[in-house]
Amino acid sequence: MVRDLLQQANSAMRHNRRRTALTMLGMAWGIATVVLLLAYGSGFGRAITTIFSHFGVKLIGVFPGRTSQQAGGQKAGSQVRFTMEDLDRLATNVPMVKRISPVAYQQTTVANDTRSYNFQVTGSYPNIARIQNVNVDTGRFFNEEDLAQKGRVAVIGSEAKTKLFSGAYALGQRIRINGISFEVIGIIEARMQEGDNDINRQIYIPFSTMGDLKDTHYLDGIWIDYETDQYEMVERGIRTTLADAHGFKPDDNRAIFVFDAMKQVKQFEIITMGLKILLAFIGTLTLGIGGVGLMNIMLVSVTQRTREIGVEKALGGRKRDILFQFLAEALTITFMGGAIGIAFAYIVSFSVGRLTFYSAIAKNAEAADIRLIIDPSTLIVATVILIIVGIVSGMLPAIKASRLNPIEALRYE
Repeated sequence: MVRDLLQQANSAMRHNRRRTALTMLGMAWGIATVVLLLAYGSGFGRAITTIFSHFGVKLIGVFPGRTSQQAGGQKAGSQVRFTMEDLDRLATNVPMVKRISPVAYQQTTVANDTRSYNFQVTGSYPNIARIQNVNVDTGRFFNEEDLAQKGRVAVIGSEAKTKLFSGAYALGQRIRINGISFEVIGIIEARMQEGDNDINRQIYIPFSTMGDLKDTHYLDGIWIDYETDQYEMVERGIRTTLADAHGFKPDDNRAIFVFDAMKQVKQFEIITMGLKILLAFIGTLTLGIGGVGLMNIMLVSVTQRTREIGVEKALGGRKRDILFQFLAEALTITFMGGAIGIAFAYIVSFSVGRLTFYSAIAKNAEAADIRLIIDPSTLIVATVILIIVGIVSGMLPAIKASRLNPIEALRYE
């Protein structure tokens, strides 16, 4: 019986090929829109993740400030100063800390022969490269031996290399930082750089050597990476530990500034999810237009085949058989149109390639541009929407056909 009803539905579609083709085209266009919009949302989320992962995701930067609340007998406005003892406190008391490094910054003159520029010099431990995801393009980053021996070695950013050496070979050459000679041992690969951001002009030297340029008794900041997804717990541990040591309240956000990359990622994930929901809703409305067209065509088909329905009922056809026959016809059109639409969406996604996003405002940021990503979750969501629209669009005409009075249907001309 089911096979016969499906054959009847197929025969009806073949009898009106042009009408069936146009209806399929409407459904194909609608589902292609849904898939491409969802793919854009996935690509946007991937681009945001790429931006943060380029600099490191599970990392926290802690920087001293001034208290804004009175605590422990100290008045508001007291300066907070970090020392090396704070590294030991954080490493001991904060759970899941993986690496920790002090940093000292100095904006100073960096020169090579007659070329002289004002760059930021960062003194740190060697593990800063792992914490901040700093990748060396050529040469190497300084190591523990350089740190222990107060080696006057420097790892320079890609733009700093271009300005200081132009096209000349830089490794093994010497530069002067605030008049002190340093050997260039590594060139950092180009990083995403917004506008006048100096990230590619930075110079990294061992923290122990930074004492030759400035007093490093008080730290400019501390960088940490960690091994858990519970970033709030890590930040809370940092604030509590430093608050106990320096006599300020843990909830005093001005006493210390904590940059938590994972918190930023989670905020953007909420934005990305909202965007995906909005795009799915817009796509569903577009597909709904195709569904309205399908419903209209099926209602016309019911009207044109009223006498045929009457004959089927007179020969013993049940309501559910008639219902299934027309619903099967509607779903066949829906799924064939859906297959065409998904194939078209794949073609478009491969043809479009990369859509300018972050590279419009940042250099070296092509990896963070948007690509249309059609992943399994996108196809599942699109298929569910397609099924719902197909059933809703085909059910009303099918119900109308199944409820026709056989006597009145046989009289219909």
